[in-house]
Amino acid sequence: MVIANIAKQLVRTMSTFRLALVQLQVDEIKVKNIDRTVSFISDAKKQNADIVALPECFNSPYGIQHFPNYAESIPDGETSVALSKAAKENSIYIIGGTIPERDGNKLYNTCTIWGPNGTLITKHRKVHLFDIDIPKKITFRESDSLSAGNSLTMFEVKGCKIGIGICYDIRFEEMARIYRNKGCQMLIYPAAFNMTTGPMHWSLLQRSRSNDNQLYVACISPARVPSTGYVAYGHTQLTNPWGEVLHDLETQESMVVADIDLKVVDEVRAQIPTFFQRRTDLYDTIWKKD
Repeated sequence: MVIANIAKQLVRTMSTFRLALVQLQVDEIKVKNIDRTVSFISDAKKQNADIVALPECFNSPYGIQHFPNYAESIPDGETSVALSKAAKENSIYIIGGTIPERDGNKLYNTCTIWGPNGTLITKHRKVHLFDIDIPKKITFRESDSLSAGNSLTMFEVKGCKIGIGICYDIRFEEMARIYRNKGCQMLIYPAAFNMTTGPMHWSLLQRSRSNDNQLYVACISPARVPSTGYVAYGHTQLTNPWGEVLHDLETQESMVVADIDLKVVDEVRAQIPTFFQRRTDLYDTIWKKD
């Protein structure tokens, strides 16, 4: 029995890893958000998670009026320091949702990624700013406060290459395609869709990016708080490479810990080999930073 259990653990270590998604209820008091986040990270480690992913704007209310007041520098701001410490104390990778980042006279919506030794592996600044106008429903202009990032962000954990986007980035299929072309097996989007776009497109976009690129997609939202100025849709979701929704956290503050089986990525890509059937003699998707 002991040998069998060791064998099972070796198989999990070689082909799978454990991912925790945290749907956090965001408060107006930054220190409360940080403390609650650290508590969830500790709980994720107790459930043997290898990676924990947080939502968009987890330390701040979402809104252009809030970004300047909650903005911090990276990696020496209080939120970064707390995430670095939590990663090291729990020996866990942290995909740090997003926070408003201050760099000189500019603000960015930025995701930080921390290694289990507490070091900052990389960061992703939101590439596509959320500027929309749906009459009588929602008007929002991130560009009134934020600047756009100018790079794509990939890193590797437990044999899995992960591409990072932030919320509105998911609507741009070319970005996801580049990640796929570069070998990503998973895309992770900290996100905060609203009560207009959420019901229409939240799950659809995740399943589309997953199906098109034959990889796992995780979108991590704040919990829904109806009394806030910007009401997040919630429904943190994990989708597999078949386009199947594995987990949906509904609207309340909660966390799911799930095993990610990378063999499923290989299985889907072998059975429906669209990557090799693409007519790049007629069309292509190009990363212009190459």
